[in-house]
Amino acid sequence: MMRTAAGPAVPHNNPCAQCGHTIADPVWSEVVDCEVHFVWMCQACDYEFTQIAIYRAEIAAEIDRAMAA
Repeated sequence: MMRTAAGPAVPHNNPCAQCGHTIADPVWSEVVDCEVHFVWMCQACDYEFTQIAIYRAEIAAEIDRAMAA
């Protein structure tokens, strides 16, 4: 199941790793233990990349709950 990232701990306005264009929000995310995997897709150049963030367990659980809502 694809889920969109939500919550205050989710990164926003990430620059594209290929062209530098600002990407407002990740298109998909998944919580795996304390890691949150974010997928970003650039509308300017169609580049897609993954970012992995490691959060404290309670923050990762909060992100997971927000995404499930």
